Amino acid sequence: MKPAWDKLMKEYEGHESIVIADVDCTAAGKSLCDVSGVKGFPTIKYGDPNNLEQYQGGRDFDALSKFAKSNLGPSCSPDHLDLCDAAKKKQIEEFMALPIDDLKAKVKEQEDAMEAADKELEELLKSLQKQYEEGTKAKDAKKDAIKEAGLGLMKSVAAY
Repeated sequence: MKPAWDKLMKEYEGHESIVIADVDCTAAGKSLCDVSGVKGFPTIKYGDPNNLEQYQGGRDFDALSKFAKSNLGPSCSPDHLDLCDAAKKKQIEEFMALPIDDLKAKVKEQEDAMEAADKELEELLKSLQKQYEEGTKAKDAKKDAIKEAGLGLMKSVAAY
């Protein structure tokens, strides 16, 4: 994927409203990656820098380039209300009317809710992993008991 990404970066180098870049999440870029929710590598994010979306498309140059041409650039935001539908425009206006401390509190509340959803999933996965391990142990014990009861000898006698 790296050669395709490097080619895409070169194609958009110097563009007035689109930035294609890479960040080393293991070094100087770690804090940016943490804020952006990067959990694995490589991860591709796009959109408003304050509200990045996860890219799920192809990783070859043609797929990346096609996506960039049709999806990158200015989008609905306080700076580009003309690109918003009526519902998003109304929502932005309501947020902009809030005192900044209230808005920050709402942002924190929603971020906390997202973090709680991640933790709930993590706990579910731990529970499922524990159930899987217990089930595997029970299966192995049953198979061992069956073998100890003479399954191998039965097969030998049946083949005799």
